Amino acid sequence: MSVVLPPNVSEKDFQKALAAFAGVVGRQWVLATDEDRDSYMDIYAPGDADQHIPSAAVGPSSAEEIQAIVRIANEYKVPLWPISRGKNLGYGAAAPRMTGTVVLDLGRMKRIIDVNERFGYCLIEPGVGFFDLFDYLQQNKIRLWMSIPANAWGSVVGNALERGYGYTPYGDNTSHICGMEVVLANGEMVRTGTGAMSNSPCWQLFKYGYGPSWDQLFCQSNFGVVTKMGLWLMPEPEATLGLDMQLPNPDDVGWAIDALQPLRLNGVLLQNPSIGNSLRFVASATQRSQWYQGEGALPDDVLAEILKKSGFGWWNISLRLYGYDEVNQVHARIVKDAFAPHTKQEFKVSEWHRGDSIENSGAGVPSVNPLQIINWRGGRGGHIGFSPTLPAKGDLVLKQFHSTKKRYEEIGVDYYGSFTLFDRYTTNVNMMIYDRDDAALTRKVRDLFKVLVADAAKEGYSEYRTHISYMDDVARTFDFNDHALLRLNERLKDALDPNGILAPGKQGIWPKAYRASQA
Repeated sequence: MSVVLPPNVSEKDFQKALAAFAGVVGRQWVLATDEDRDSYMDIYAPGDADQHIPSAAVGPSSAEEIQAIVRIANEYKVPLWPISRGKNLGYGAAAPRMTGTVVLDLGRMKRIIDVNERFGYCLIEPGVGFFDLFDYLQQNKIRLWMSIPANAWGSVVGNALERGYGYTPYGDNTSHICGMEVVLANGEMVRTGTGAMSNSPCWQLFKYGYGPSWDQLFCQSNFGVVTKMGLWLMPEPEATLGLDMQLPNPDDVGWAIDALQPLRLNGVLLQNPSIGNSLRFVASATQRSQWYQGEGALPDDVLAEILKKSGFGWWNISLRLYGYDEVNQVHARIVKDAFAPHTKQEFKVSEWHRGDSIENSGAGVPSVNPLQIINWRGGRGGHIGFSPTLPAKGDLVLKQFHSTKKRYEEIGVDYYGSFTLFDRYTTNVNMMIYDRDDAALTRKVRDLFKVLVADAAKEGYSEYRTHISYMDDVARTFDFNDHALLRLNERLKDALDPNGILAPGKQGIWPKAYRASQA
C-alpha cells in the first residue's frame, strides 16, 4: 500500500492523526488504502485526477465527532476536505482541491431532524440526499415540494451550499437556507440566525437573527463545516400548468429571453425556466456514434438531421405555472401573448391538479437520468460544466451563445448549452462531454475551459460555481481594486482557521500555510 501525505506533514505524524481519528469514529471509518483513495477521486476528471488525490478519508456520524476530528487535525496540521455525499459530479465529485487532503465524509449523517408542513421547512444533516427527503415527504404524506437539480444523486445540504438550483419556484436553493449549525476550524460549534438563542422557535423561520447574518458566509467557502441546515420547502400548489415549445433556429434564444424576462420579474412566471439546446436531450438517449463518427465538433448538417429525426428544436423551452388553477390559466394566456409576435407555433399544454400523480406535476422528483449524457462519446464518459451568469437580455445572450459555440467549434468539442432564466440574470450552463480514455479530447476540454473563463471575464461575467481544477482561475477574475475581495476572504480565513485545516484552496481561498506554494 502506498502512502499519500498532506503537504508539510511527516508520515509519523500522519499515522498518529489517523490513529486519533480512529479513536473518535472507529477504525472502520478511517479509510486510507489505495482502494479507499481511489473511491474519493474525481470520477469525471478531465485527465488531471492526479492533481487531486486524497491522503485518506474519515467518516464521522455526528457533529460532536466532527468537533473532535477538527481538533485532532489542528494538532497534527492535517488538512480536511468536507463533503456531504461526494456527488458533486462535473465539479470535482468527492476529490479535494489539494492533493494530500483528508476527505471529511459526512455521508453517515443522514438524519431528517424536523419537517414542518405548516411553516414549510425541513432541518436536515448533510448526508440526507434528494431521494431520501423526497421519500420521507411522500411516505408521510407531507404536502411540501422540493427543488431538485438535474442530478439528484447528491446531498440537499451540499447542493444548497454550492448554490445549486432546481426548476420550481423554490429553485434557487441557497436563497431558501434558514439557519445552520456549523463546526468552526477550532472545533467550536455555532448556530446561525436565531439558532444562536437557546430553544428559539424561529430558527428555521427568520433568516437573519441579530447582527451580521452568517448563513451565506458558509456557502461556497472554507470557513466552517455545516452539520445541520434549515431549508424552506414549497407548499404543494392547487394546480400546475406546463407550456413546452421547440424553437427551430439558433437565434430564437434571444427573443425568447426578452419575452420571458419581464414575466419572470413581474411574477407571472415563478419558476426559473430553462432553455436548452437539442444535445441536452439527444445525448441522454443516444450516442454520438449513431449520428456521426468524424473528428471535430458536430457539423451543422448532422445536427439538422438529428433535429429532423428526434423532433427536438434547436432550443427547447419548458415552462411551468404554479398556484390556483384560474390564475394559471390567466398567466398562460399572458405567456402565449408574449410569444405571439415572434412565432406562430403553439405551446404544448399539460395540466396537473392536486391528487394527480406527482410525476406529471412539475414538482421536484429526483432522478439520475440526466447523467446518461456521459455516454455520448462512448468509453468512460465524463462531463464538466462552464456556467457564467450574465444579464437576462436577448442581445447579450446571443453574443454569449455565439461566442461560446464558436470556441467549441474551434477547439473541436460538441456544443451543449442552456440558459436558465432568473428574474434579473441568466445562468449559461455549457456542458463539455468527453471520453476520459481519449487523451486528446480531454486535453481539448481543459483548453476550452480556460479560454471560456478568459472570454467571460472580458465581458465581466463569472461562473456561479466551478470545478476544483479551475477555482483559482475563476477567483482571479474578481479583480476589482487589485483583487480586494480575495484578500478579504484570505484575512477572514486566517482569522477563523490559522492552521489552514478546512478545505485549502476551495473557491480559490488559500490559508497562509499554503498560500505561497499555490501562488
